[in-house]
Amino acid sequence: MNTADLGLPVAVPSTALFTDQYELTMLQAALRSGTADRRSVFEVFTRRLPEGRRYGVVAGTGRVLDAVENFHFDETILGFLRERAILDGPTLDWLADFRFRGDIWGYPEGEVYFPGSPIMRVEGTFAEAVLLETVILSILNHDSAVAAAASRMSVAAGARPLMEMGARRTHELAAVAASRAAYVGGFHTTSDLAAGFRYNIPTVGTSAHAFTLLHDTERDAFTAQVQTLGSGTTLLVDTFDVTEAVRTAVEVAGPNLGAVRIDSGDLLLIAHRVRQQLDELGATKTKIVVTSDLDEYAIASLAAAPVDAYGVGTQLVTGSGHPTCSMVYKLVARADSDAPDAPLRPVAKKSMGAKTSVGGRKWAARRLDEYGVAEAEIVGTGPVPPELTDHQLQVPLVSDGTVVAREPLDAARDRHFAARSGLPLSATQLSRGEPVLPTEYV
Repeated sequence: MNTADLGLPVAVPSTALFTDQYELTMLQAALRSGTADRRSVFEVFTRRLPEGRRYGVVAGTGRVLDAVENFHFDETILGFLRERAILDGPTLDWLADFRFRGDIWGYPEGEVYFPGSPIMRVEGTFAEAVLLETVILSILNHDSAVAAAASRMSVAAGARPLMEMGARRTHELAAVAASRAAYVGGFHTTSDLAAGFRYNIPTVGTSAHAFTLLHDTERDAFTAQVQTLGSGTTLLVDTFDVTEAVRTAVEVAGPNLGAVRIDSGDLLLIAHRVRQQLDELGATKTKIVVTSDLDEYAIASLAAAPVDAYGVGTQLVTGSGHPTCSMVYKLVARADSDAPDAPLRPVAKKSMGAKTSVGGRKWAARRLDEYGVAEAEIVGTGPVPPELTDHQLQVPLVSDGTVVAREPLDAARDRHFAARSGLPLSATQLSRGEPVLPTEYV
Protein backbone atom coordinates (compact mmCIF):
# COMPACT_ATOMS: atom_id res chain seq x y z
CA MET A 1 0.00 0.00 0.00
CA ASN A 2 1.28 3.49 -0.76
CA THR A 3 0.19 6.83 0.60
CA ALA A 4 -2.23 7.30 -2.24
CA ASP A 5 -4.19 4.37 -0.80
CA LEU A 6 -4.27 6.21 2.54
CA GLY A 7 -5.53 9.44 1.05
CA LEU A 8 -2.24 11.20 1.81
CA PRO A 9 -0.57 13.65 -0.59
CA VAL A 10 2.38 12.27 -2.53
CA ALA A 11 4.72 14.16 -4.82
CA VAL A 12 5.17 12.17 -8.04
CA PRO A 13 8.28 13.39 -9.86
CA SER A 14 9.21 12.13 -13.29
CA THR A 15 11.44 9.07 -13.39
CA ALA A 16 12.67 9.78 -16.92
CA LEU A 17 16.21 10.73 -15.90
CA PHE A 18 16.70 7.61 -13.80
CA THR A 19 18.43 6.21 -16.85
CA ASP A 20 21.75 5.93 -18.61
CA GLN A 21 22.53 8.34 -21.42
CA TYR A 22 23.01 5.56 -23.94
CA GLU A 23 19.31 4.63 -23.71
CA LEU A 24 18.56 8.06 -25.19
CA THR A 25 21.36 8.02 -27.77
CA MET A 26 20.18 4.58 -28.94
CA LEU A 27 16.71 6.05 -29.28
CA GLN A 28 18.04 8.94 -31.38
CA ALA A 29 19.98 6.61 -33.67
CA ALA A 30 17.01 4.26 -34.05
CA LEU A 31 14.73 7.16 -34.96
CA ARG A 32 17.23 8.22 -37.60
CA SER A 33 17.66 4.70 -39.02
CA GLY A 34 13.94 4.01 -39.15
CA THR A 35 14.05 1.08 -36.72
CA ALA A 36 12.62 2.81 -33.63
CA ASP A 37 9.07 1.57 -34.25
CA ARG A 38 9.91 -2.09 -34.70
CA ARG A 39 8.00 -4.25 -32.24
CA SER A 40 10.45 -5.56 -29.67
CA VAL A 41 10.50 -7.84 -26.65
CA PHE A 42 12.93 -7.29 -23.79
CA GLU A 43 13.28 -9.66 -20.85
CA VAL A 44 14.74 -9.26 -17.37
CA PHE A 45 16.60 -12.26 -15.98
CA THR A 46 19.75 -13.22 -14.18
CA ARG A 47 22.25 -15.74 -15.48
CA ARG A 48 23.11 -16.94 -11.98
CA LEU A 49 22.12 -16.48 -8.37
CA PRO A 50 24.58 -14.88 -5.95
CA GLU A 51 27.12 -17.47 -4.90
CA GLY A 52 25.67 -20.00 -2.51
CA ARG A 53 22.07 -18.75 -2.71
CA ARG A 54 19.39 -21.33 -3.38
CA TYR A 55 16.60 -19.05 -4.65
CA GLY A 56 15.95 -15.42 -5.46
CA VAL A 57 13.01 -13.22 -4.46
CA VAL A 58 11.23 -10.87 -6.86
CA ALA A 59 10.80 -7.50 -5.18
CA GLY A 60 10.28 -3.97 -6.40
CA THR A 61 7.57 -4.79 -8.94
CA GLY A 62 5.19 -2.27 -7.44
CA ARG A 63 7.90 0.39 -7.59
CA VAL A 64 8.59 -0.51 -11.22
CA LEU A 65 4.94 0.10 -12.04
CA ASP A 66 5.14 3.51 -10.38
CA ALA A 67 8.31 4.30 -12.31
CA VAL A 68 6.83 3.30 -15.66
CA GLU A 69 3.69 5.30 -15.00
CA ASN A 70 5.73 8.41 -14.18
CA PHE A 71 8.30 8.05 -16.95
CA HIS A 72 7.72 11.23 -18.96
CA PHE A 73 9.76 14.17 -20.17
CA ASP A 74 8.57 17.58 -18.97
CA GLU A 75 9.94 20.94 -20.09
CA THR A 76 12.56 21.04 -17.34
CA ILE A 77 13.97 17.65 -18.33
CA LEU A 78 13.84 18.44 -22.03
CA GLY A 79 15.61 21.73 -21.32
CA PHE A 80 18.39 19.89 -19.51
CA LEU A 81 18.86 17.49 -22.43
CA ARG A 82 18.80 20.39 -24.88
CA GLU A 83 21.28 22.47 -22.87
CA ARG A 84 23.74 19.58 -22.65
CA ALA A 85 23.32 18.87 -26.37
CA ILE A 86 22.70 15.22 -25.54
CA LEU A 87 19.96 14.83 -28.17
CA ASP A 88 18.93 16.49 -31.40
CA GLY A 89 15.73 18.43 -31.97
CA PRO A 90 13.64 15.66 -33.56
CA THR A 91 14.43 13.29 -30.69
CA LEU A 92 13.51 15.92 -28.10
CA ASP A 93 10.22 16.49 -29.94
CA TRP A 94 9.56 12.74 -29.86
CA LEU A 95 10.27 12.57 -26.12
CA ALA A 96 7.93 15.48 -25.39
CA ASP A 97 4.97 13.24 -26.17
CA PHE A 98 6.40 10.04 -24.72
CA ARG A 99 4.33 7.70 -22.59
CA PHE A 100 4.92 3.96 -22.43
CA ARG A 101 2.02 2.38 -24.34
CA GLY A 102 3.23 -1.20 -24.47
CA ASP A 103 2.70 -4.30 -22.33
CA ILE A 104 4.63 -5.67 -19.38
CA TRP A 105 4.33 -9.19 -18.02
CA GLY A 106 6.24 -10.56 -15.08
CA TYR A 107 6.53 -12.76 -12.05
CA PRO A 108 4.27 -11.22 -9.40
CA GLU A 109 6.06 -9.53 -6.52
CA GLY A 110 7.12 -11.90 -3.76
CA GLU A 111 7.50 -14.88 -6.10
CA VAL A 112 10.80 -16.76 -6.11
CA TYR A 113 13.00 -17.06 -9.18
CA PHE A 114 16.03 -18.96 -10.49
CA PRO A 115 18.77 -18.52 -13.12
CA GLY A 116 17.16 -17.79 -16.48
CA SER A 117 13.71 -17.05 -15.05
CA PRO A 118 12.12 -14.36 -17.28
CA ILE A 119 10.94 -12.37 -14.28
CA MET A 120 9.81 -9.41 -16.39
CA ARG A 121 8.96 -9.07 -20.09
CA VAL A 122 8.56 -5.65 -21.70
CA GLU A 123 6.85 -5.48 -25.11
CA GLY A 124 6.38 -2.45 -27.33
CA THR A 125 8.29 -0.54 -29.94
CA PHE A 126 12.05 -0.59 -29.58
CA ALA A 127 11.98 3.12 -28.80
CA GLU A 128 9.59 2.92 -25.87
CA ALA A 129 10.92 -0.34 -24.42
CA VAL A 130 14.61 0.52 -24.51
CA LEU A 131 14.05 3.69 -22.48
CA LEU A 132 12.88 1.69 -19.46
CA GLU A 133 15.95 -0.54 -19.15
CA THR A 134 17.95 1.32 -16.52
CA VAL A 135 15.14 2.29 -14.17
CA ILE A 136 13.67 -1.23 -14.21
CA LEU A 137 17.03 -2.85 -13.52
CA SER A 138 17.99 -0.40 -10.78
CA ILE A 139 14.76 -1.09 -8.90
CA LEU A 140 14.66 -4.86 -9.34
CA ASN A 141 18.36 -5.42 -8.66
CA HIS A 142 18.28 -3.46 -5.41
CA ASP A 143 14.92 -4.53 -4.04
CA SER A 144 15.29 -8.21 -4.96
CA ALA A 145 18.71 -8.33 -3.27
CA VAL A 146 17.30 -6.92 -0.04
CA ALA A 147 14.23 -9.16 -0.20
CA ALA A 148 16.40 -12.26 -0.70
CA ALA A 149 18.47 -11.37 2.36
CA ALA A 150 15.29 -10.66 4.31
CA SER A 151 13.83 -14.01 3.30
CA ARG A 152 16.89 -15.88 4.53
CA MET A 153 16.77 -13.96 7.81
CA SER A 154 13.06 -14.72 8.09
CA VAL A 155 13.79 -18.42 7.71
CA ALA A 156 16.49 -18.21 10.37
CA ALA A 157 14.27 -16.28 12.78
CA GLY A 158 11.35 -18.68 12.56
CA ALA A 159 8.34 -17.22 14.34
CA ARG A 160 10.32 -14.46 16.05
CA PRO A 161 9.65 -10.94 14.75
CA LEU A 162 12.22 -9.06 12.67
CA MET A 163 12.70 -5.29 12.77
CA GLU A 164 14.34 -3.47 9.86
CA MET A 165 16.74 -0.84 11.22
CA GLY A 166 19.04 -0.02 8.31
CA ALA A 167 18.11 3.54 7.37
CA ARG A 168 21.35 5.01 8.69
CA ARG A 169 23.44 2.47 6.80
CA THR A 170 22.43 3.38 3.25
CA HIS A 171 21.25 6.24 1.04
CA GLU A 172 18.14 7.91 2.41
CA LEU A 173 16.00 7.00 -0.60
CA ALA A 174 17.44 3.49 -0.83
CA ALA A 175 16.50 3.06 2.84
CA VAL A 176 12.81 3.49 2.03
CA ALA A 177 13.00 0.99 -0.81
CA ALA A 178 14.95 -1.42 1.41
CA SER A 179 12.28 -1.24 4.11
CA ARG A 180 9.63 -2.10 1.54
CA ALA A 181 11.65 -5.01 0.14
CA ALA A 182 12.44 -6.30 3.63
CA TYR A 183 8.73 -6.35 4.44
CA VAL A 184 8.05 -8.40 1.30
CA GLY A 185 10.82 -10.80 2.34
CA GLY A 186 9.39 -11.42 5.80
CA PHE A 187 10.29 -8.55 8.13
CA HIS A 188 7.55 -7.26 10.39
CA THR A 189 8.39 -3.62 11.15
CA THR A 190 10.75 -0.80 10.20
CA SER A 191 12.41 2.05 12.05
CA ASP A 192 12.19 4.25 8.94
CA LEU A 193 9.26 6.66 9.20
CA ALA A 194 9.41 7.53 5.50
CA ALA A 195 8.80 3.85 4.70
CA GLY A 196 5.96 3.75 7.20
CA PHE A 197 4.43 6.85 5.63
CA ARG A 198 4.86 5.77 2.04
CA TYR A 199 4.00 2.06 2.30
CA ASN A 200 2.05 1.76 5.57
CA ILE A 201 4.65 -0.58 7.08
CA PRO A 202 4.38 -0.75 10.91
CA THR A 203 7.09 1.36 12.56
CA VAL A 204 9.02 0.89 15.81
CA GLY A 205 11.64 2.72 17.85
CA THR A 206 12.37 3.91 21.40
CA SER A 207 15.83 5.20 22.34
CA ALA A 208 19.58 4.94 21.69
CA HIS A 209 22.63 4.98 23.93
CA ALA A 210 22.79 8.75 23.54
CA PHE A 211 19.57 9.09 25.52
CA THR A 212 21.08 7.21 28.45
CA LEU A 213 24.30 9.20 28.27
CA LEU A 214 22.32 12.44 28.21
CA HIS A 215 21.05 11.83 31.74
CA ASP A 216 22.98 11.98 34.99
CA THR A 217 22.23 8.34 35.75
CA GLU A 218 20.90 5.33 33.90
CA ARG A 219 17.97 5.29 36.34
CA ASP A 220 17.07 8.86 35.35
CA ALA A 221 17.10 7.88 31.66
CA PHE A 222 14.91 4.81 32.23
CA THR A 223 12.52 6.82 34.39
CA ALA A 224 12.13 9.51 31.74
CA GLN A 225 11.47 6.92 29.02
CA VAL A 226 8.95 4.96 31.08
CA GLN A 227 7.12 8.10 32.16
CA THR A 228 6.89 9.15 28.51
CA LEU A 229 6.26 5.86 26.70
CA GLY A 230 4.82 3.66 29.45
CA SER A 231 6.02 0.49 31.10
CA GLY A 232 5.50 -1.46 27.87
CA THR A 233 8.48 0.29 26.29
CA THR A 234 11.83 -1.30 25.42
CA LEU A 235 14.79 -0.21 27.54
CA LEU A 236 18.35 -0.38 26.18
CA VAL A 237 20.42 -2.14 28.83
CA ASP A 238 23.99 -2.41 27.51
CA THR A 239 25.26 1.18 27.82
CA PHE A 240 27.19 0.32 31.00
CA ASP A 241 26.76 -2.86 33.06
CA VAL A 242 24.00 -5.11 31.71
CA THR A 243 23.20 -6.83 35.00
CA GLU A 244 22.83 -3.55 36.86
CA ALA A 245 20.82 -2.05 34.01
CA VAL A 246 18.33 -4.93 33.96
CA ARG A 247 17.85 -4.62 37.73
CA THR A 248 17.29 -0.89 37.43
CA ALA A 249 14.94 -1.33 34.46
CA VAL A 250 12.63 -3.65 36.38
CA GLU A 251 12.75 -1.42 39.46
CA VAL A 252 11.72 1.59 37.37
CA ALA A 253 9.15 -0.02 35.06
CA GLY A 254 7.97 -2.86 37.26
CA PRO A 255 7.53 -6.51 36.33
CA ASN A 256 5.39 -5.55 33.33
CA LEU A 257 8.32 -3.95 31.51
CA GLY A 258 7.78 -4.56 27.79
CA ALA A 259 11.29 -5.49 26.71
CA VAL A 260 14.99 -4.94 27.11
CA ARG A 261 17.34 -4.50 24.18
CA ILE A 262 20.90 -5.84 23.98
CA ASP A 263 23.10 -4.22 21.31
CA SER A 264 26.61 -5.54 21.99
CA GLY A 265 28.68 -8.37 23.40
CA ASP A 266 28.21 -12.11 23.25
CA LEU A 267 24.50 -12.07 22.51
CA LEU A 268 23.99 -15.78 23.13
CA LEU A 269 25.57 -15.70 26.57
CA ILE A 270 24.10 -12.36 27.61
CA ALA A 271 20.58 -13.31 26.47
CA HIS A 272 20.61 -16.41 28.70
CA ARG A 273 21.86 -14.42 31.68
CA VAL A 274 19.34 -11.62 31.15
CA ARG A 275 16.46 -14.08 30.80
CA GLN A 276 17.41 -15.75 34.06
CA GLN A 277 17.72 -12.39 35.79
CA LEU A 278 14.40 -11.11 34.49
CA ASP A 279 12.63 -14.26 35.64
CA GLU A 280 14.22 -13.99 39.10
CA LEU A 281 13.03 -10.39 39.33
CA GLY A 282 9.49 -11.41 38.47
CA ALA A 283 9.55 -9.90 34.96
CA THR A 284 8.72 -13.21 33.35
CA LYS A 285 6.83 -11.63 30.46
CA THR A 286 9.49 -9.05 29.61
CA LYS A 287 10.87 -9.77 26.16
CA ILE A 288 14.49 -9.69 24.99
CA VAL A 289 15.35 -7.89 21.77
CA VAL A 290 18.82 -8.22 20.26
CA THR A 291 20.53 -6.05 17.66
CA SER A 292 24.23 -5.50 16.75
CA ASP A 293 25.25 -6.25 13.13
CA LEU A 294 23.09 -9.33 12.75
CA ASP A 295 22.81 -11.37 9.58
CA GLU A 296 21.04 -14.64 8.82
CA TYR A 297 23.90 -16.70 10.25
CA ALA A 298 23.99 -14.77 13.52
CA ILE A 299 20.21 -15.04 13.78
CA ALA A 300 20.38 -18.80 13.21
CA SER A 301 23.06 -19.11 15.89
CA LEU A 302 20.63 -17.55 18.36
CA ALA A 303 17.81 -20.00 17.63
CA ALA A 304 18.26 -21.73 20.99
CA ALA A 305 18.68 -18.47 22.91
CA PRO A 306 15.83 -16.88 24.88
CA VAL A 307 15.48 -14.09 22.33
CA ASP A 308 12.09 -12.73 21.33
CA ALA A 309 12.90 -10.39 18.43
CA TYR A 310 15.75 -9.25 16.22
CA GLY A 311 16.70 -5.85 14.83
CA VAL A 312 18.76 -5.91 11.64
CA GLY A 313 20.39 -3.02 9.80
CA THR A 314 23.58 -3.05 7.75
CA GLN A 315 23.52 -6.64 6.53
CA LEU A 316 19.89 -6.38 5.46
CA VAL A 317 20.05 -3.17 3.43
CA THR A 318 23.23 -4.34 1.69
CA GLY A 319 21.77 -7.70 0.70
CA SER A 320 23.82 -9.60 3.28
CA GLY A 321 26.94 -9.50 1.15
CA HIS A 322 25.13 -9.47 -2.21
CA PRO A 323 23.83 -5.93 -2.85
CA THR A 324 22.70 -6.71 -6.41
CA CYS A 325 21.14 -9.67 -8.19
CA SER A 326 23.04 -9.10 -11.46
CA MET A 327 19.78 -8.94 -13.41
CA VAL A 328 20.02 -7.91 -17.05
CA TYR A 329 17.55 -6.49 -19.59
CA LYS A 330 18.02 -8.08 -22.99
CA LEU A 331 16.33 -7.82 -26.36
CA VAL A 332 15.11 -11.36 -27.13
CA ALA A 333 12.79 -10.80 -30.10
CA ARG A 334 12.02 -8.09 -32.64
CA ALA A 335 10.11 -7.54 -35.86
CA ASP A 336 11.85 -7.11 -39.22
CA SER A 337 9.84 -3.98 -39.97
CA ASP A 338 7.61 -1.46 -38.26
CA ALA A 339 4.45 -2.98 -39.72
CA PRO A 340 2.00 -3.78 -36.89
CA ASP A 341 1.58 -7.35 -38.13
CA ALA A 342 5.25 -8.02 -38.82
CA PRO A 343 6.20 -11.35 -37.17
CA LEU A 344 8.65 -11.42 -34.30
CA ARG A 345 11.89 -13.30 -34.68
CA PRO A 346 14.20 -14.39 -31.86
CA VAL A 347 17.46 -12.52 -31.32
CA ALA A 348 20.19 -13.17 -28.78
CA LYS A 349 23.68 -12.15 -27.85
CA LYS A 350 26.15 -14.88 -28.88
CA SER A 351 29.49 -13.43 -27.81
CA MET A 352 32.14 -15.60 -26.22
CA GLY A 353 32.11 -16.15 -22.47
CA ALA A 354 29.27 -16.32 -19.98
CA LYS A 355 27.29 -13.35 -21.28
CA THR A 356 25.21 -15.24 -23.83
CA SER A 357 21.42 -15.23 -23.75
CA VAL A 358 18.56 -17.33 -25.10
CA GLY A 359 16.47 -15.70 -27.81
CA GLY A 360 12.70 -15.73 -28.14
CA ARG A 361 9.67 -14.46 -26.25
CA LYS A 362 9.46 -16.76 -23.25
CA TRP A 363 6.88 -18.15 -20.90
CA ALA A 364 7.72 -19.72 -17.53
CA ALA A 365 6.08 -22.34 -15.37
CA ARG A 366 6.99 -24.31 -12.29
CA ARG A 367 6.66 -28.08 -12.47
CA LEU A 368 5.54 -29.82 -9.30
CA ASP A 369 6.23 -33.34 -8.14
CA GLU A 370 3.61 -35.84 -7.02
CA TYR A 371 3.55 -34.23 -3.57
CA GLY A 372 2.90 -30.74 -4.87
CA VAL A 373 6.47 -29.57 -4.24
CA ALA A 374 8.28 -27.59 -6.93
CA GLU A 375 10.88 -29.64 -8.80
CA ALA A 376 11.89 -27.51 -11.80
CA GLU A 377 11.61 -24.07 -13.39
CA ILE A 378 10.48 -24.58 -16.97
CA VAL A 379 11.19 -21.82 -19.52
CA GLY A 380 9.99 -22.11 -23.10
CA THR A 381 9.35 -20.21 -26.33
CA GLY A 382 6.82 -22.49 -28.02
CA PRO A 383 3.37 -23.65 -26.94
CA VAL A 384 2.90 -24.21 -23.22
CA PRO A 385 2.47 -27.92 -22.48
CA PRO A 386 -1.06 -28.63 -21.21
CA GLU A 387 0.20 -30.01 -17.90
CA LEU A 388 1.93 -26.67 -17.17
CA THR A 389 -0.89 -24.34 -18.19
CA ASP A 390 -2.12 -23.88 -14.63
CA HIS A 391 1.41 -23.42 -13.27
CA GLN A 392 2.53 -20.44 -15.36
CA LEU A 393 4.34 -17.75 -13.43
CA GLN A 394 4.03 -14.57 -15.47
CA VAL A 395 1.04 -12.29 -15.01
CA PRO A 396 0.02 -9.08 -16.82
CA LEU A 397 1.40 -5.97 -15.11
CA VAL A 398 0.85 -3.27 -17.74
CA SER A 399 -1.55 -3.49 -20.68
CA ASP A 400 -1.44 -0.92 -23.49
CA GLY A 401 0.42 1.41 -21.17
CA THR A 402 -2.05 1.09 -18.30
CA VAL A 403 -1.02 -0.50 -14.99
CA VAL A 404 -3.29 -3.48 -14.30
CA ALA A 405 -1.60 -5.13 -11.33
CA ARG A 406 -1.80 -2.76 -8.37
CA GLU A 407 -1.99 -4.67 -5.09
CA PRO A 408 -1.44 -4.11 -1.37
CA LEU A 409 2.10 -4.76 -0.15
CA ASP A 410 0.78 -7.48 2.15
CA ALA A 411 -0.32 -9.45 -0.91
CA ALA A 412 3.29 -9.62 -2.12
CA ARG A 413 4.46 -10.57 1.37
CA ASP A 414 1.89 -13.38 1.64
CA ARG A 415 2.77 -14.56 -1.86
CA HIS A 416 6.41 -14.85 -0.88
CA PHE A 417 5.63 -17.02 2.13
CA ALA A 418 3.48 -19.27 -0.06
CA ALA A 419 6.11 -19.51 -2.82
CA ARG A 420 8.89 -20.27 -0.36
CA SER A 421 6.85 -22.95 1.36
CA GLY A 422 6.31 -24.64 -2.01
CA LEU A 423 10.04 -25.20 -2.55
CA PRO A 424 11.99 -28.29 -1.47
CA LEU A 425 13.07 -28.20 2.17
CA SER A 426 16.69 -27.71 1.17
CA ALA A 427 15.77 -24.19 -0.03
CA THR A 428 15.81 -23.00 3.57
CA GLN A 429 19.30 -24.27 4.33
CA LEU A 430 21.72 -21.42 4.99
CA SER A 431 24.73 -23.43 3.94
CA ARG A 432 26.11 -22.66 0.50
CA GLY A 433 24.61 -24.65 -2.31
CA GLU A 434 23.27 -24.67 -5.85
CA PRO A 435 19.83 -23.27 -6.81
CA VAL A 436 17.23 -25.51 -5.28
CA LEU A 437 15.44 -25.87 -8.64
CA PRO A 438 17.06 -26.51 -12.03
CA THR A 439 16.00 -24.32 -14.95
CA GLU A 440 14.95 -26.38 -17.95
CA TYR A 441 14.53 -24.83 -21.41
CA VAL A 442 11.95 -26.39 -23.73
